[in-house]
Formats: sequence, structure tokens, C-alpha cells
Amino acid sequence: MDQRLLLMHQMMLGDAPRLRAYDRALEEAVTPGDVVVDVGAGLLALSLLALRHGAEHVYAVEADPATAAAAARIIEANDLKGRLTLVTGDARTVRLPRKADVLVSEMMGNLGPEEEMAEALHVIARRHLRPGGRMVPRRLRTCLAAAEFTDEGWGLWGTDFYGYRLDPVQELVAPAAQLHFFQRPPKLLTEPTVVLDQALDGRSPSRQTLRQRLPVTAPGRLHAVLGFFTADFTDDVTLSNFPSYPGCNWAVWVWPLRHTDVAEGDELSVALRRPARRDVRAVTDWRLECGLSRQRRS
Repeated sequence: MDQRLLLMHQMMLGDAPRLRAYDRALEEAVTPGDVVVDVGAGLLALSLLALRHGAEHVYAVEADPATAAAAARIIEANDLKGRLTLVTGDARTVRLPRKADVLVSEMMGNLGPEEEMAEALHVIARRHLRPGGRMVPRRLRTCLAAAEFTDEGWGLWGTDFYGYRLDPVQELVAPAAQLHFFQRPPKLLTEPTVVLDQALDGRSPSRQTLRQRLPVTAPGRLHAVLGFFTADFTDDVTLSNFPSYPGCNWAVWVWPLRHTDVAEGDELSVALRRPARRDVRAVTDWRLECGLSRQRRS
């Protein structure tokens, strides 16, 4: 197995808030005797949680053959062949022998949509979810917000490093997205604004407004626009990669801007751009168009 892939799964299994959110949501969603489908099952963490909460049978769908081979070892080591069936293939094309009561998936990317979870779940739900079946998560939202960093990341390239200037480095950075794990909360200069709202359960409409206006609500030094996701699991269980938390395996998507002072009443116009279809999963290939209009000063 590719060691980088193994380390990625190691990071995900070490993300305690992620696992707690799924554990709580599956406790609510799974009724003893249910059939559960785990889409993008990886090394079976969510499948095992579903069994823990009473699922009669879990179908674990995993597209990557190497990951599926490792998952098969876990099934054998735990003697779960009668309760957990591994299905190797793309969730959008597999055929399962039974209808499911619950679909669960963790295919959120750093921005949210780039692993195409919504597309996969819509297909498998149409084919394999019973009427009235439950989905975890049921909604995925992508937000943008303008921010001022606090002595880290892109905010370091400023004009006051112990009285010295580091801002010439800004001219060397290509206009491209970065990924960042925050060590301390940044200052948000605008309210987080939803640009993509995907209803995974199909019970309410999805909304896509990749072009938005972000009014400045707090004065400060504009450093970047941040992109992040929030997943709604149940009425009282959500999961987000912002603000960063200890052990989080999702970085925040960051679009660096030339450091600029902004005041309340200024406004950013932003447009989030998906990459070409073949590269949609590469989150650093997503781009942002950004403009600033200033309130007239007296």
C-alpha cells in the first residue's frame, strides 16, 4: 500500500472530533437491524461505528483497490465477513443486493465539494436507499471569509518583523491557493458567506452562488480569503474544518492577497472557480477572482 495513503488514513483515524461527530450521528441514525452503506469506506472506521450502533449489515464501498485490500484484512482480523461486505468499485456504478436504511460517507475535501461526495451520494441513494432512509451527513456547505492572520502563514510577510520588513516576499508568491492549519484563530474581516450549499439527502434544494460580495464588518489588514466547509449530520451534530482544531486532518483553503488595510463599509467581490473537470479533486487548483471596492472616505 502506498505509504502516503496509509499516513493519510492514519491522520483521519487520529482526528478525534471527526470520529466523535460521526459516532454521535450514527448513534442517532442507525436503528438495530438496519442495512448501512458506507460510501468511500477507506479503512472502515465508519462501517465499524455503524456496526457498533446496531447495524445488521454494512456494505463498504471503496474505489481504490489498494485501500480495499487493506480493508479486507481488517474484516478478516475481526471475523466480520457475515456482517460487513466489501464492495470494490466506484459508488456511482456499483450494484448492491439489498436496499439500505442509512447511507454514510466521509468524502469532504478541504473546501468541501472537491471529492464529489454529493454526486456519488445522489446516485447511490437513488438506486439503493429505501424511502425515508437517512443520510450522514445530510448537508455540505462551503463558505468564504476574508481574514487577517495572526503572526503565522501568509500573514508573516508583512512590514513589522521585530521592526524589519518581510513584505518583499509577497511579490514572489504565485497567485494560487494554499492550504493552512491555523495555530491560532485569525481575525475575520467579513462574515462567513455560503457559496455552495449541497443538500445531500435531496430533501431540500441545493444552492450554488460561487460569485458573492463580502462586506467588511471589522477594520483590519486584509491578508487572504479563506475557504472551508461545514457538514450537517443531524439537528445538533455538525463538523467544520474552520476554525482549525487539534488533530484536524483538513486544512483550510487560503487564497493569499496583497496585504491591504480595509475598513468597515468596504466590500470584496469574490468568485470561486472550479478547475477543469479532470482536476476538480485537486483543491489547490481551485481559483478565486477577487476585487475590492472601498467606501468613500470623508
